[in-house]
Amino acid sequence: MEERKKHQPPLSLDEQIANLKSLGLIIEDENEAKRILNDISYFRLIKGYSPNLKEKNGTYHNLVTFDDIKQLYLFNANFRQAIFPQIEKIEINVRCRISNYIAEKYGIFGYKDSNNFVSQNYHQQFLLNISQELHRNAKSPFVKNFQENYEGGDLPIYALVEIFSFGTLSKFYKNMKNEDKKEVARTFEVGYLFLESWLEAISYVRNICAHYGRLYNAKLVKRPSIYKEYTASGIVNYKVFAVLLCMKQLLNGDTHWNLFVDEVDMLIDKYEEVDIKTMGFPDNWKRLLAVG
Repeated sequence: MEERKKHQPPLSLDEQIANLKSLGLIIEDENEAKRILNDISYFRLIKGYSPNLKEKNGTYHNLVTFDDIKQLYLFNANFRQAIFPQIEKIEINVRCRISNYIAEKYGIFGYKDSNNFVSQNYHQQFLLNISQELHRNAKSPFVKNFQENYEGGDLPIYALVEIFSFGTLSKFYKNMKNEDKKEVARTFEVGYLFLESWLEAISYVRNICAHYGRLYNAKLVKRPSIYKEYTASGIVNYKVFAVLLCMKQLLNGDTHWNLFVDEVDMLIDKYEEVDIKTMGFPDNWKRLLAVG
């Protein structure tokens, strides 16, 4: 068995600066660099945003500065904050359309019947998860209202869906019967297999955004299925641009989408060190993302 690496001992801020300089990183203001490392952390900042800035031997490319790394970090933070509200719209829309469909076809408590879903095992896990969520949200006014004032104390699907995480929502859709998934997907004008894949990928990106993670130069673990016209032009599904294409389709008709595209464009212009190709953006990215 290959011997595992040993953990490195902790470094003081001064030692962190010295280590970066020994790797060829230009640091013009050491006090400012130490302040930033004290606020963000070496692991999050340096480990997260250095990979494309280094030679194979681990030293930095010629003339790379600490400020370059900081700019990539700031771009990612602003990019993440721009994306999150768009995901929120999708999440709310999907919650509404799924709950409306289930309520109309199976009744407001149809979610409790495993016969309405594909996998009974997953359905049992779903009910367990919902029970835990209800316990965590026990003091929420709408949860208390249904539990204390309505016969049986159960929440109807249109209320219950409001305590779903996006991950739970994605899995709930995945466990619906194909004919039901098709009907929900039709309201977004996409095939149900695409929608199933997109929700899973968007949920993954949402979690990155919610936990202050990195989208810049990141390979996505959950990857959406994308149209052949995109793959034929070289667009890959393991970078965030592919997820933005999916979001565009789901928000088709949203008058604010182009404002989001303009915001991304301004961020790319503002942070000159950004290499859009590390996020899967092609040269004609703005034309592909813009509506109309």
